[in-house]
Amino acid sequence: MRIDSYSFGSMTVNGREYTSDLIVFPDRVSSGWWREEGHHLRVEDLKEVMDYKPEVLVVGRGASGCMEISPDVREALKAEGIELIDANTGEAYAIFNEQTKKGRKAAGAFHLTC
Repeated sequence: MRIDSYSFGSMTVNGREYTSDLIVFPDRVSSGWWREEGHHLRVEDLKEVMDYKPEVLVVGRGASGCMEISPDVREALKAEGIELIDANTGEAYAIFNEQTKKGRKAAGAFHLTC
């Protein structure tokens, strides 16, 4: 998977536009990703990612970085041996592309607004 572009509220992956938060895996996109507490990322919000067990998870925290990542998420990912990279979504999608280009088993969880 390659993320073609991002702008506030929209991300294009392999030529298809998405307008809601999403998780990108090497073989699929899980659109309509919803978190229980909106701008607070919790372990429960990443069940699909944890089941996939990527080498690296790239989290796009929104256009201005409003989504917070709970310490529990950081600890759970570390315990599973999953590297966490987080940034504003405009930077995070480029980081995701770099990680996949390097051949890493990567997942990306992206908040598209805020």
